[in-house]
Order: sequence, then structure tokens, then C-alpha cells
Amino acid sequence: MTEFNPMQHIKHQFYAMRNGAIADNMRRQGAPYRIIFGVNLPQLTEIARNTAKSAEMAEALWNNTSTRESMLLAPMIYPQEQYDIATARRWSNGITTPEVADILCMKLLRHMDFASQLADELILSENDMVRYTALRLMFNLLPNRITEVKAYAESEMQRGCSLTASVCRPLLNEISFLEEEN
Repeated sequence: MTEFNPMQHIKHQFYAMRNGAIADNMRRQGAPYRIIFGVNLPQLTEIARNTAKSAEMAEALWNNTSTRESMLLAPMIYPQEQYDIATARRWSNGITTPEVADILCMKLLRHMDFASQLADELILSENDMVRYTALRLMFNLLPNRITEVKAYAESEMQRGCSLTASVCRPLLNEISFLEEEN
């Protein structure tokens, strides 16, 4: 029987859980990846549960930008205690799609002590995807700092960027809901 190295083992799991219909649909919609297995989030979470936490493996997956599932799995297996703000800045500047930003924020960034500081830095970027990531992270950090986050979201809406508006609208709706509760 052939022994797989850790990366091959992960890729084998992607292949075993592939969904051609999802992958084909993503390709038709213009997903920027050369390889799309169509693995869904619960399946990726299962793979992460069965994969040892490793900064080295997470970095290797993150750097495998040609494969959708690699970039999505990376934040799930990066040991939180080893993830620092310099790595977070580098990863945030390398995000390829809103899906990757969402998973990075949900599975890793929001748990970091420096999450608010990072969001404040990223929102100042000229890059739309980086600002999207900042807003998505702010969403994960609610209800803290509602006043500041609301100001950021309202300011971002003024830019007229469709990418960031897709997170600003629900973010502002959530803030309105939270304000009504208080």
C-alpha cells in the first residue's frame, strides 16, 4: 500500500469528498482556481478535525492558491497560539475570494487577541478584498465596538464598491438590530 505524505493525505480526502456539480457551478461563475473539488464547509470542517494542527501544513495549504479547498482548510488547522499579527496581515493581503475571507475570519481571525487591531488596519487599505476582509472580521466581532464598526460600514457604503457593500448591508442591519435591543 502506498504511503501518503500529509499534503497528499489531505488532497486524497478532498478528492474522496469531491462534488462535481458544485465544482462545475463555481467554475461557471468564474471562481479563480485551477482546481476546485467542490467540497462543502461541513466536509472541510470534518477534514480539519481529522488533521493535526500545524503551522507548516497550514502555510503550505495557504500557499497552494490554485486549489480552492487548500485555502479554505488552512485557517482551520493553523494552531491559534502560533498565529501572529504579521501572518494575519500577510494572509489578509493574499485573499483571493470572499469565501476565503469569510472562512479565515470565522475560523481563525476572530479568535485572535489582535482581531480588532487587525480589522482597524485592514479597513484603511485601497484593496477592495482587504477591506471586505476587515468588514467581515468586524462582523465576527460584534457586538463589541458597535459605534466604530457602524462608522466604518457607513463610510465604506459611500465608496459604492459592490464587493464590500455585500457585507456592509447585513453588517449595518445587524447593528440596527443590536441597537434596538439596547
